[in-house]
Amino acid sequence: MTTLTIDSSARKAVAVRITDDALVADLADGRSVSAPLDWYPRLLQGLIAERNNFRLIGDGGGVHWPDLDEDISVEGILAGRSSGESQKSFQRWLESRTVSKS
Repeated sequence: MTTLTIDSSARKAVAVRITDDALVADLADGRSVSAPLDWYPRLLQGLIAERNNFRLIGDGGGVHWPDLDEDISVEGILAGRSSGESQKSFQRWLESRTVSKS
């Protein structure tokens, strides 16, 4: 029996961008993968400046948005996992943004 192994470079992002409807990661192995922006409510609700303020973490294994308090792993994108945040937690976060902007 053969076992599929995925080269670790397949799980490393070298660039990330957000379009109107998707999160797109360019991987070290040359592929680009995307996930619907709807999967990540904090990114969806974020302002353009907040979305553009990110950094690759873990040698490209993930992405961190400090202004949105959001972390997304490349492995999660590849596995098709959306945000695991509960609706209650997301609502608290939304409310805190409204209060801080008042």
